[in-house]
Amino acid sequence: MGRGDLSDAEWERLRPFLPVSNGRCGRWRDHRQVIDGILHRVRTGVQWRDLPERFGPWKTVYERHRLWSADGTWERLLQQVQAAADAAGEIDWDVSVDSTTVRAHRHAAGARTDPAGSRLKGGRKAGTPGRNRVAEPPRPIGGGGAGGEGLGRSRGGFTTKLHLSADGRCRPLSVIVTPGQRADCTQFMPVLEKIRVPKAGPGRPRKKPDSVAADKAYSNRPCREDLRRRGIRHTIPEKTDSQAARLRKGSRGGRPPGFDEERYKKRNTIERAINRLKQHRAVATRYDKRRYVYLGTATAAALTIWLRT
Repeated sequence: MGRGDLSDAEWERLRPFLPVSNGRCGRWRDHRQVIDGILHRVRTGVQWRDLPERFGPWKTVYERHRLWSADGTWERLLQQVQAAADAAGEIDWDVSVDSTTVRAHRHAAGARTDPAGSRLKGGRKAGTPGRNRVAEPPRPIGGGGAGGEGLGRSRGGFTTKLHLSADGRCRPLSVIVTPGQRADCTQFMPVLEKIRVPKAGPGRPRKKPDSVAADKAYSNRPCREDLRRRGIRHTIPEKTDSQAARLRKGSRGGRPPGFDEERYKKRNTIERAINRLKQHRAVATRYDKRRYVYLGTATAAALTIWLRT
């Protein structure tokens, strides 16, 4: 077993949830060997072509990662590991939310745009799967170009941004990828709504945390109203300008929002979760051209955090 490979115990936790076949190419190559290759690349940031030979053909490893990123396999594996932890009472549902900016390598640029009706390599129409290939997932509204792939410009240059939530034990619960200049508050509710921990038995998956903590970037009326509507206790400090505007209105300004200083001290768990994610070099620097592949890379890194903590 190489450094960073799955241990026998970690493999046994994943094995029951792995897909049996992709339905087109017959039997899968050994899942454990390929997953170890994917995790090696996520951890080191090495180019796919430079993967050590012990992981098998590099293209097999890359195609498996691309396929599992597109069809949601990585997210399902993460949810199943979270479900097992929740059944054992190991999840602290005092959740924190934040984002982190990631520099994009120049290799992340140049993804081909495929407007409706255009042709891709091999004469295929955009969005039409070729032989032994999976169709690209639909683009978000506003589609083509760098912004459609979660790449943008910010003070840090050519960047992307990871928005995530983490439990009280510094483990990512959900991850979203946006361009680097996207405001944090716009992704606050999408990040919370993406939390989905299935039950070990019958019943609906858990989506609602006990409480949420966030910094001043999320201190606005829409965020607070959404949390109030869902019945989620929250600890978000009030911005100085918002406080001054409220005081100027006098009695018409309403009461100040509640703020629990002791609860806010636990918000450092999200910072530590980000640090754990960025220990994976393919997460700390984005090399993937496609947004969904980079999201799969970040999700695979989150999966290893859950398996090893």
